[in-house]
Amino acid sequence: MIPRPAHLSELSGSFELTSGAVISGPADLVDAVRLALPVLDLRPGDSGEIDIRLDPELGAEAYRLTVGSRGVEIAAGGRAGAFYAGQTLHQLLPDASYRWSAHSSWQVPGVRIEDSPRYSWRGLHLDVARHFSPKREVLRMIDLMAVHKLNRLHLHLVDDQGWRVESRAFPRLHEVASHRPRTVSSYWREEETYDDIPHGGYYSLNDLAEIGAYARAREVVVVPEIDVPGHASAILAAYPEFGATGEPVPVLERWGISPAILSPLPPTIEFLTTIFDEVLGALGETPYFHVGGDEVVLDQWSESDEIIAYGKSLGLEGAAELHAWFLRKLADVLAGRGSRAVVWDEAFVAGDLRQDTVVMPWRGMGVGRRAAAAGHDVIATPVFPLYFDYAEASTVEEPMSIGDAISVGDVAAFDPAPSAWSEQERERVLGAQAQLWSERTPDARVLDYRAWPRACALAEITWSGPVSADFDGRLEAHLGRLDALGVEYRPLNGPHPWQRRRPHRPAVVPVVAAMERLEEMTRSAHSTRPSV
Repeated sequence: MIPRPAHLSELSGSFELTSGAVISGPADLVDAVRLALPVLDLRPGDSGEIDIRLDPELGAEAYRLTVGSRGVEIAAGGRAGAFYAGQTLHQLLPDASYRWSAHSSWQVPGVRIEDSPRYSWRGLHLDVARHFSPKREVLRMIDLMAVHKLNRLHLHLVDDQGWRVESRAFPRLHEVASHRPRTVSSYWREEETYDDIPHGGYYSLNDLAEIGAYARAREVVVVPEIDVPGHASAILAAYPEFGATGEPVPVLERWGISPAILSPLPPTIEFLTTIFDEVLGALGETPYFHVGGDEVVLDQWSESDEIIAYGKSLGLEGAAELHAWFLRKLADVLAGRGSRAVVWDEAFVAGDLRQDTVVMPWRGMGVGRRAAAAGHDVIATPVFPLYFDYAEASTVEEPMSIGDAISVGDVAAFDPAPSAWSEQERERVLGAQAQLWSERTPDARVLDYRAWPRACALAEITWSGPVSADFDGRLEAHLGRLDALGVEYRPLNGPHPWQRRRPHRPAVVPVVAAMERLEEMTRSAHSTRPSV
């Protein structure tokens, strides 16, 4: 099984489950198990082959599962526990149970399982700004996350290269900022060439509402990200008046960073507050909201007499302090709406965060430890080994990637809360999250390749803890489930010929060297400037 249950004992005997079997128990728990086992078309009833009950002594995501000759018994701490018990029961069935079938009957081996997660945050980040993922692909990703007990989907909804959600208050965002006429096609540090193919797309607010509801039913929390004040070219292409200079800029057609940033003045705060309200209104309950704060070139603030004067009126010295104030102000807005702000680690280094702000240390676990020591909750997100846009091997057989290499084994060996940290620091680690940046991930087939099976290892370390000696064998067996689900994962021994695409150029951006540079930059309070 992937992820490995905390405790599993084999029992004698087995039980035959057939489609249309009866499941009994509290309605919300029954619905959760039925959703996890669609192939069985389970029917609610007073008593039957599967019995589920609520056990308040268990954690919300915890469960006990017993399969014997008389049927299946589940005890769950809440709806999430029931859903995960259903996912585990599904993995006890043959791989064919992940394919659609009009009528099915499966033999379930006798087992007793007691299970609960190591971490509460087991996340995947999906960049839909650089290359857009249609709604159907987002829903499919949620389904795949649910199979692996991953429970946080971080949607990166805006960047210099595109804005991806409807705004009824500011319609030029989806009318103008959601598309670009072409996209850079050259390799990094080579003469720029472009494909001259328009690219774009956005989610309507109704789409976002559907994504939120679909995720909640599968125990996945959507974490929207509106990345500010940098990465703002697309926003400013639509509404330049919210920029530091007021000058229009185009939606960026190349990768990298633009010096164009939002203004920190009150009209921008009001604009972003309206956007937040639209996103929150569509998604429904949203416990976390990411506001970015990374890779900001503050030159335009420093060069603006109006902005510097505004900062001084607040008692702030310089653009760096104003950057910290700006993010705290947005966090206050979100707190008033029941959402905790999440930021990239530059925002922590800048200082003055709300104490309840969650920090994602992408530039290394050193700055993550400092954030934890300062009393912030932390989500482990370091480039190595959790940036899945890096190639899995340093070879030209891999498809074009930002750098190399991050393997399944690298992910499996990662500890989100290192033993060298103090107990208090380790307690601040909510979990870990892998990032699927999409500059070089142009479509769903490449997304599958980048995500799986590395995300299987992520599921293992965030749900089960350190991998056991049998992980490689369990992962190889698990690939049969991915085959049945139609996932175009990277084979363990390397890509299929058709998965190679444009060849990767090895050793141009070695991930180890990149991490050394990034870690060093976190030691400067002015490290909001682009890091790569």
